[in-house]
Amino acid sequence: MTVQQEALAGDEALEVWIDQDLCTGDGICAQYAPEVFELDIDGLAYVKGSDDELLQTKGATVPVPLPLLTDVVDSARECPGECIHVRRVADRVEVYGPDAQ
Repeated sequence: MTVQQEALAGDEALEVWIDQDLCTGDGICAQYAPEVFELDIDGLAYVKGSDDELLQTKGATVPVPLPLLTDVVDSARECPGECIHVRRVADRVEVYGPDAQ
């Protein structure tokens, strides 16, 4: 089952956030999903709001668009800093990332 199929089967809204304290600035996330992630001038990755503005508030989250879910999940899996967290909106349980159940 693909990542998108899993999400559709669970009918779950997902959100993503980055822990900048752990970010190594490798930019892998921005390569996988530039619509969701971007490196700032400080060399760290941030999630982007719907207006493409970087959300620099600690713990800022954005919804994961279903068409980009695989890219976001791959970003979380490949991140050397293990700082990308994808969780269900309903119960805030991490489903992809370093704290995934």
